[in-house]
Amino acid sequence: MSKRVDEIIEQKLKAIKEEKNINSRGRVSGVNNYVLEIEGLDEAFYFEEVRIEEKATGYVSKITANRVYVALVRKTDDVYVGDSVFATGKEFCGHYSKNAIGHMVDMFGTECLMNSKFDDTMELKLEENPIPIIDRSKVSRPLATGITGIDMIYPVGKGQRQLIIGDKRSGKTQITMDTIVNQKGKDMLCIYVAVGKTKKEVKSTYLELLKRGAMEYTVILSAFNDEYPPVIRNTPFLAMSIARYYMLNEQKDVLVVIDDLKRHADVCREIGLLTGTVPGRDAYPSDIFYTHARMLENGCQHKDGGSVTVLPIIETKGGDITDYISSNVISITDGQIVLSGKNFEKGFKPAIDYGLSVSRLGGAVQTRDMKRVGAAVRRELLSYLEKCDVYELANADEMSPDLLRTMKNGKKIRENLKQNKYSPLLPEEMQNLFDGLVNLD
Repeated sequence: MSKRVDEIIEQKLKAIKEEKNINSRGRVSGVNNYVLEIEGLDEAFYFEEVRIEEKATGYVSKITANRVYVALVRKTDDVYVGDSVFATGKEFCGHYSKNAIGHMVDMFGTECLMNSKFDDTMELKLEENPIPIIDRSKVSRPLATGITGIDMIYPVGKGQRQLIIGDKRSGKTQITMDTIVNQKGKDMLCIYVAVGKTKKEVKSTYLELLKRGAMEYTVILSAFNDEYPPVIRNTPFLAMSIARYYMLNEQKDVLVVIDDLKRHADVCREIGLLTGTVPGRDAYPSDIFYTHARMLENGCQHKDGGSVTVLPIIETKGGDITDYISSNVISITDGQIVLSGKNFEKGFKPAIDYGLSVSRLGGAVQTRDMKRVGAAVRRELLSYLEKCDVYELANADEMSPDLLRTMKNGKKIRENLKQNKYSPLLPEEMQNLFDGLVNLD
């Protein structure tokens, strides 16, 4: 066995020395930050991995009649016009190790805290053909977040894609952290994708999950804010490939949190402008909708038992959920949990805006009892929210009995929906909160 391995290594080294491992050769004709213009790679294909001498590695991101554009992912030395570029003939892939569970890693198979590479990494394509509809089945199993306002009113099912959207510091990430922590002992793999976050932010998330025992079944896949934008752009795609691998090969339930897609869209815009792509609305590439759609469409319930649940996050400004990227992702996903900065400031945590939030699956992923109580709670709550702005300060003597009951019950329901972080409740506990407050008939 050892002799055979030595022979293979010797053959590979010989091929490298004789440059037989090179499919084609070109030269750098232009350098624009991390995007290179290359001449001479006439046989290059889209997303092909290329090497710029011993200085850098990248992939083909755009092909035109006279040249190709290469996006760099790693660089050890400065690249100049005239440097040689070698095509490898293979698709650019991410690297992942099964031993990464419990660690903070990047798309190159490196453990970020120890800065050491895993020895047993495997290559995973960043994008593959979507899972056929015939191989998908109905989303019907609940994914328990432990948060009353979600599990009871706007539930999430295993295989669902539910958007978490709201302003900065309104509790978006905290909802996903609560959800991850609540999966302990439920045989679910969780993947948290940090898109363009600072190292301090990601380390804080890691320590919070570690403290609560959640890192035992969680991988933090990081693309820090100081990485090259192509790395930030491709890291969420690798996360979906990892989730897909576990779903198809081990029939496992996987939860993927992407934090956040607005930052991802901004990176795609930057790369598109540097490669000369014709800008569309708000200068985003014209295919940004397609980019996010093909990323998120891997979320599903597979017929063989496994599932991929996706919780993408989007940060808004001024509570506007109608901007270009937000409306795009809302139309892709199966519902959205909208968080309100005003509710957060008033102390209503989690700061869910129950009037704007939607779950397109609803009772289909709830037990019969939860569906029955949840529908009644939602009805009473929305009725109260419609009236509270007008009648909250009104004199009780001036209200009709029905209105007075609606105001009193609604206020109690809203108070009962308050929940501290990392304080998950069981379905039975959630139902008991509303005994006597809602009419179940």
